[in-house]
Amino acid sequence: MSKVPPFEQDGLLPPGDYEVSFDQLRSSVLVAGPSNPQMYSSWDAPWRRRLVDNLELLTQQLWKVGVRDVFADGSFAEDKDHPNDIDGYFVCDLDRLRTGELTRELNLLDPYKVWTWDPASRKPYRGYPKKQLPMWHRYRVELYPHFPGMGCGIRDKHGHELEFPAAFRQSRRDGKPRGIVKIEYGGK
Repeated sequence: MSKVPPFEQDGLLPPGDYEVSFDQLRSSVLVAGPSNPQMYSSWDAPWRRRLVDNLELLTQQLWKVGVRDVFADGSFAEDKDHPNDIDGYFVCDLDRLRTGELTRELNLLDPYKVWTWDPASRKPYRGYPKKQLPMWHRYRVELYPHFPGMGCGIRDKHGHELEFPAAFRQSRRDGKPRGIVKIEYGGK
């Protein structure tokens, strides 16, 4: 039985944190698709599997530099047949992020040096209104650093800036609570 439950009627995961290994994620509804294939005839499981492969590669880099808590969400965690990407965040130490140490260590591991959140590094992509980070262009995954007290730029219905844990546990469409995937730590 999958640790990731089926989608609710509105196409969202039920509220909660679903901790899974990458193998469990690949066999879950988020990749294999909902149980009613007639309703989801254009479900793009190969694309979703490719996104998970890329998420795993980036997550393993995070594990190698000591980051343990990685969360995945976005349209990937909804019943969208072909999500654009996987969005997520990871919990890190403020000092390592502030000094650039974390970014340097991660870029030593990644052959494409995609680890940056500098707005100047964002580039356009055809058909997309928003400029994207280098990791999105290469992997179609965007993982953002988080530490307690850090806002993420997403606001609640009252205009208050949220932190990633709160922002990623609600639908961007209507603010409704939804589930999120926590990657089970598999580093050594």
